Amino acid sequence: MSRPALVPSSHSAGDRDDHDPPLFDALMDVALDLATNLPARDRYQRLVAAVRRILSCDAVTILRAHGGLLVPVAAEGLVPEALGRRFAPADHPRLQAILGSRWPVRFDWSDDRPDPFDGLLVGMEGRDLRVHSCMGASLFLGDELVGALIMDSRAPGVFDGVDDKVVATLAALAAAAVRTTGLSDALEDSARRCGAPVRGLVTAALERGSGEIVGESETIVRLRGEIREVASSSLTVLVTGETGVGKELVARRIHASSPRASKALVYVNCAALPEALAESELFGHGRGAFTGAASERAGKFELADGGTIFLDEIGELPATIQPKLLRVLQDGEIQRVGSDRYRRTDVRVIAATNRDLRGAVDSGRFRADLFHRLSVLVVAVPPLREREGDVALLSGFFLDRARRHLGLGIVRLTPGARDALADASWPGNVRELEHVVLRAAIRAAGGRRGVPVEIDRHHLDIAGKAPVPTVHAVTAGVERQDLSLAAATAEFQRALIGRVLSLCDGSWTGAARRLDVDRSNLHRLARRLGLQGAVGRLDTSGSF
Repeated sequence: MSRPALVPSSHSAGDRDDHDPPLFDALMDVALDLATNLPARDRYQRLVAAVRRILSCDAVTILRAHGGLLVPVAAEGLVPEALGRRFAPADHPRLQAILGSRWPVRFDWSDDRPDPFDGLLVGMEGRDLRVHSCMGASLFLGDELVGALIMDSRAPGVFDGVDDKVVATLAALAAAAVRTTGLSDALEDSARRCGAPVRGLVTAALERGSGEIVGESETIVRLRGEIREVASSSLTVLVTGETGVGKELVARRIHASSPRASKALVYVNCAALPEALAESELFGHGRGAFTGAASERAGKFELADGGTIFLDEIGELPATIQPKLLRVLQDGEIQRVGSDRYRRTDVRVIAATNRDLRGAVDSGRFRADLFHRLSVLVVAVPPLREREGDVALLSGFFLDRARRHLGLGIVRLTPGARDALADASWPGNVRELEHVVLRAAIRAAGGRRGVPVEIDRHHLDIAGKAPVPTVHAVTAGVERQDLSLAAATAEFQRALIGRVLSLCDGSWTGAARRLDVDRSNLHRLARRLGLQGAVGRLDTSGSF
């Protein structure tokens, strides 16, 4: 690879021209780009593109410090899933060296320390996975470490002629981009609320998953905005969404971003509460309240006093408990089982459900007044099929987790595997993707440890988006001219559902997957269309 045209050919300031016009113009263009009123993502992307152009290298990445990790926020020249990776500096000697210096650090081809982006550069399929040239700079705002700028190349010696001061200038611009987008302030505020410092990068954050919502799709950006909006108040929140979309993670982010973050977040799975013990679990009991109650016991609401209680699967709450929960939401008072005394409690309630609560209200299975109390603020978590581009980021995130847990070397996807993941319908959403990636890593590793692993399409136990019957195939019985549009639409839906059910041997789960809809929504539609008997007769395939 030829030496960069815009970069002085010496490391020494005395051997270079401080007024090199092409270099000066390029740096000015970068600075002007950062000064424009652009979304954070666009600002970062323009910056990495400019750095790659100036240094003529294969890949450039900006990472920010967050929760003990370095998180990529923009990259050029890396495979799509690379932005989903999370890097603990303690696991990467090159990152440790870069973060430990206030001046750019370079690594030549003979340096035996592995590069964090080995195997992640575009065009490495079937080739040597190692990066042969690397240069990096830490990003500081004053004395606060906020990230790193990393440049990589497959060819040796690419950065030999790069002036350190040029890279230092680019790093300063990258740090300014972090400051301009407010990331450092957000991190500092979050750390203050959670009682954890931004500095002192630790690997413990890897094991607790960091509570991060991974993704850059429009729907996820919008979701993050909704979380910020609802977190500032103490109003009740209802989190809705299909199974596996990450409702619990959203609830945790709301709590962690709220003024109550330093207090407890108490989790309750309403579906797992036995009806006989549900009241005691939630509100506590007095001594002798029932057989086995040898002493007084505080319930979950008392344990969450001052903080947040998360009522998962609220739609499964026993009917006998619903009026008691309503009283807590209305008056902020609880009454232990077997006690005449009311106790005040200051608890924010976040509830979650994958059911249609409004439909449950209409059918009499859920109290209307409780539903309205719970749904003061509603946050809808989008299914994975509506998160365009996020499958790659999430795949990278889960591949990195699999690498750590399984003790593997580099774990990467082939283009075929990447396409297969992008084409899947993911009825189980993010949870299903996580399990698929973990199983694929285990298969591809074949029991080996510490070795590079490449996941191909055949390692993935997923099917692509199955085609549904064509319109022509199901419109034979919908050709009457006397039908209104609404009646014709209903007739078409009945015919389509019936045909797909037949193709799936009566499996509603399979039919929902082929129609690309949630199974519970398909059930509701079938009932509305007068197919209740079919629902009761054929619904034997379990839920997802």
